[in-house]
Amino acid sequence: MPVTRLTLICHARTVAQKLARFPRDEPLEMDWQAARGRHATAFSRAPLLLGGPEARIRQTAELFGNDLQCVQALADCDFGRWRGQSLDDVHQREPEALQAWLNDPHCAPHGGESVAQVYQRVAGWLDELSRTPGHVLAITHPFVIRAALLHVMQCPLQAVHHIDVEPLSTTELRFNGRWRLRLMHTPASVEEARP
Repeated sequence: MPVTRLTLICHARTVAQKLARFPRDEPLEMDWQAARGRHATAFSRAPLLLGGPEARIRQTAELFGNDLQCVQALADCDFGRWRGQSLDDVHQREPEALQAWLNDPHCAPHGGESVAQVYQRVAGWLDELSRTPGHVLAITHPFVIRAALLHVMQCPLQAVHHIDVEPLSTTELRFNGRWRLRLMHTPASVEEARP
């Protein structure tokens, strides 16, 4: 049976991550132009390079190649009116709404997507991808990687807030009749790029 190898790489750090803010379409904190192509040889064969539409994804993808294909399923969660606000500010202004969002994966008090909606989007994409043999490198967001892990590990949706995804971290998934999480050594070249 042909194998699908999916390498999920979280985008490089942004100021929003540094300040614990819900993301907007902000650029990377690092000088990505100086690092362009730095990891293009990280894999023995060039994988298919996919990513969401945001600037931070396109800029991170430049570290690995310049042929990024935009896939809407890899877009970040839509945090609605919380975009750009710090977690502390939301907690101060809307404590009940924040608590509802943390406790109920079907709740979207910010007016954007719920955890369940992001999960459905990502799970559907993984199901489609499982029919595509070969290596896929997907540059995406912490929330998307969390949703992928929930799907593969068959965890309850409430577990989404118990997974930390670091900037430029690598998550390896393989499909050979079923999705499996594969823990691997992080290549030194990716490790060096961390801010």
